[in-house]
Formats: sequence, structure tokens, C-alpha cells
Amino acid sequence: MTLWQSRLPDGAAPELDAYSSSIHFDRRLGPYDIEGSLAHVNGLAKAGIISNEEAQILVTALTHVKKELVEGAFTFLPSDEDIHTAIERRVTEIAGEIGAKLHTGRSRNDQVTTATRLLLRHDLVEIGIKIVGLCRALLDQSTRLHEAYMPGYTHMQRAQPVPIAHHLLAHAWALDRDLDRIVSTLHRMNVSPLGAGALAGSSLPLDPEYVASELGFSSSFDNSMDAVSDRDYVAEALFDLALLGVHLSRIGEEIVIWSTQEFGFITIADAYATGSSMLPQKKNPDIAELTRGKSGRLLGNLAGFLATLKGLPLAYNRDLQEDKEPLFDSLDQVSLALEAMTGLVSTLSFNTSTTKQAADGEEGVAVDLAEWLVAKGMPFRQAHGLIASLVKNASERHLTLAELVRIHPDLGEEAISLMEPGVSLARRVTHGGASEVSVKEQTGKLSSRLTERLEQLNGFGMHKRGETSF
Repeated sequence: MTLWQSRLPDGAAPELDAYSSSIHFDRRLGPYDIEGSLAHVNGLAKAGIISNEEAQILVTALTHVKKELVEGAFTFLPSDEDIHTAIERRVTEIAGEIGAKLHTGRSRNDQVTTATRLLLRHDLVEIGIKIVGLCRALLDQSTRLHEAYMPGYTHMQRAQPVPIAHHLLAHAWALDRDLDRIVSTLHRMNVSPLGAGALAGSSLPLDPEYVASELGFSSSFDNSMDAVSDRDYVAEALFDLALLGVHLSRIGEEIVIWSTQEFGFITIADAYATGSSMLPQKKNPDIAELTRGKSGRLLGNLAGFLATLKGLPLAYNRDLQEDKEPLFDSLDQVSLALEAMTGLVSTLSFNTSTTKQAADGEEGVAVDLAEWLVAKGMPFRQAHGLIASLVKNASERHLTLAELVRIHPDLGEEAISLMEPGVSLARRVTHGGASEVSVKEQTGKLSSRLTERLEQLNGFGMHKRGETSF
């Protein structure tokens, strides 16, 4: 039975039911819908709209239905249009005619966006915690590899030697920005829409601020039409997840490259690699490749949903039902990716002798030679041109760069010392640079930042983690 059958008693065409039903995906909202309903019932009792005895009957029924959902014992019927209909139907079966009072003072319009906000708040916090876990895996690798270095690249060409730790921390800082965006999105979305009704509020003496407090929201809505039609928080979350996916994809791309025989910078743990169905020798970086591939899916979810939103008039339109499948998919894929990538990164073995050999090439210190000349008083553009000509000359004459540096009147033996393995690393003295001192500062700062992020994440919401996996 639909919630609107009284207006259209002839019933819906089967084609309408098949096309409009959302029960196959929105059942995921079940525990959150019940959480919102429990707060709503308390609000109805507080306002004197239902008696305390009636409220207790509804609370008992809702609690029982939530237990059924979590334990997988809930029986869905073909007539259940969506999770909200299914829950109200079951509550009425348990509570009798008092169950018909559950929907007093609310619409599915404010009901569904309340449940979606509760679910998203929970899932974004969980994803934020998993980002912290990946950042800490990068930090742990950085600590273990504090003396190792590798070539840094621009345009995929060797540029300058950098500590491996510095390179890994670059990824961690990008992930920290993802955390910052998620926390910011959580702040903006932590507003209760319950009490907005279909679009204009209610003539009943509801107290939206009380219900918002019951649900752990920081405030209630200011405009009822905006409350039921707002899906900014979904779009923001999809963007946050898409950009996070892009950052994960970049890590994945480098792992793919570094694990090739051509590079040989890393060895992937067997537990985080796959083999080939045909080629016995293969060891494939599937986690990294899937993470790289799924980033496109996350981008598609964002672009598709923005296209859905762009032409909608106020207030609620059924188009907004299309928010859930891309949102749930992005949440699931990012969560899986974070878990898999954390395991992959944590167990990577860096072949530091290979990375060192690759980083110790003469041309990697070319800019050091130019900056050494600048320190002696030569204009940088002139120093740049001088070193560039020596590099070109060495290549064409099949000489080493050191041979030409040694005999050049502006360079000589003093400049040759810059070309010793690892010497240039200690010279990156600017803030945030690649020196050992800078890497230690970064490590400490990032570690403290992650602790702050966890405190911020744990400050959101009242929902208990781990109750909603069904």
C-alpha cells in the first residue's frame, strides 16, 4: 500500500510501480530512517500531539523493526514502495492503529533527506577515519625510509633527487586536504530538515530545533522549501569523494609504474597482488589499477548528479530520488579503495639500492650547480644557460658532466663536491623542501594534524558505528 493511496484509490499501474520503486536500493537508509522516526516521535510527544503512552508504543515498535533490519529478519513485501513505506507498514502491524500516527507532522520529503543526512554523516566520518589510516601508513613508510632517496620527476623525466619519505608525504598532504574538505562538508550538512514537511512546514506545534538536537544535528533548517529540496550536501560529498578518488588514483598510478621491471623501485606483497590466468611469471598490481580505474566512476557519479540538479524548480521533485544510487556507490567504492590501498601501501617494500642508483645520476644535480654559481654572484639566467650548455656538451661528446665541471673556470673542484651522492638533498633548506630536517618537520606536523582530524570527525553525530551493515 502506498502512502498516497487515499488520493488515488484505483492503484498504480505496474509500470509505474516498477519504474518508481526505490526499495531495492534505499533499504540501506532503514536504520537511519528509524533513528529519525524515533526523534520525531519524541518531538510529537513533547508537543502534546500524541500521548506519552502512544509515544512509548511507537518507540517500542520502531526499536523492534530496527532490530529486524539489522539482523536481516525484516520481510519486505511487493507492495513496499520504499524503505519509509516498509517501515511504517511494519510499525503499524506491531503497534496497531497507533502506527498510523507515526507520520503525523511530516512528509516523506523531509523524512528522506533527514535519513540521507544521517547516513551520509555516519559514512563520511567512517571514510575520514580510513583516510587517516592511509595517511598513517604513508607516515610509517616515511619513517622507515628516512635515509632512502629516489629521483623526483617532472614530465615523467628525472628532475632532482628527493627522499622517498618526502615523496610519500606529498601524497599524505593531499589526503589531508581531502580530510579538510570532508570535515567542512560535514559541518555544512549537519542541519536537520525534519519539520519542514512537504515544503511549507506544519500547522502543528512541532519543535524542529528539539528534534535536531535529538539527532545530533548542530541546527535546524531556516527555510522549509530549501530544507526539502537541498541536495547540496550530496553534491559536495560526491565532489569530495571524486577528488579523493583522483588522489588515490595518483598513488595507484605511481605504484603501477614503480612496480614495473623497467623501474623496479618497489615490490608489492604477494597478498596485495594477483597473478595471470595464462602467464606464470606475472605479479600484477590490481589494487592500484582498480583504484585508478574507479576514479572515473566517481567522477561520473558527480557529473551525472549535478546534471540532475541543474534544472529543478523548488521545492521537492521526484528527480531527487536519483541522489542515492550515485552517492551510495561512491561511498562504497571509496571505502573499499581506502582499505585496499592502506594494506597495499603498508606492505610495500622499497628497493632502495635501485632508487638510489636512479637518483644519483649526474644531471640530477644540475640545478644545484646553477644555484652554487648564483651564490657566487652570477645571475641565475646566466648560470642556468652555462650548466645547460655543459649538460648538452657532455651528452654530445660522450663525456661525463663531472669532467666538464672539473675543468670549467667558474666551477672546478669545489663544485664537484656537489655531485657526490646524496649531497644535494641536504641543500634543500627552504621550508617544505626535501631536506632531512624538513621531512622530520613535516612528519611531526602531519602526525599532529591527523590527531586533530580524528577529534573533528569524532565530534559529529550520535549514530553508533557498525550497526548499519545489512
